[in-house]
Amino acid sequence: MSVETKKDLFLHTLRDIYYAEKRIAKALPKMAGKVENKDLKAAFESHAKETEEQIRRLETVFEQCGEKAEGETCPAIEGLIDEAEELMDEVEDQEVLEAALLAGAQAVEHYEIARYGTLCAWASELGHEDSRKLLEETLEEEKSTDGKLTTLAKDKVNLRAA
Repeated sequence: MSVETKKDLFLHTLRDIYYAEKRIAKALPKMAGKVENKDLKAAFESHAKETEEQIRRLETVFEQCGEKAEGETCPAIEGLIDEAEELMDEVEDQEVLEAALLAGAQAVEHYEIARYGTLCAWASELGHEDSRKLLEETLEEEKSTDGKLTTLAKDKVNLRAA
């Protein structure tokens, strides 16, 4: 896709995060299957369900913009997920693996927070207020998930891996 205007940039970034969310939706169940900590497993499973709703919201945003919902390969999310998958194969100590996967999940959350924050601003600037509201709803969910993961890391997972 050629990016020449802010609208083009908005759509490019929307396609990027759509691809990312679909990739995340596939990765989270694998991550949940590798952990024994019930709180971490529940967090991954819960966020997998939440991600499905976020994908539906993005599809609505595409519709509101008169565009077909399609992804564009996101090298950043590929790198983050590839790293988590490598760790699932390489780390033998269960508690260390759980700390690594939690940290990987937080890296993904931070990427999503950055993307959704930018998309919210651009949607508003482009006059797409309905889309901004949907994107903001997802942004708040991502921030909440990051907060829950931080608490889980500080209070349980990282302590056990020490």
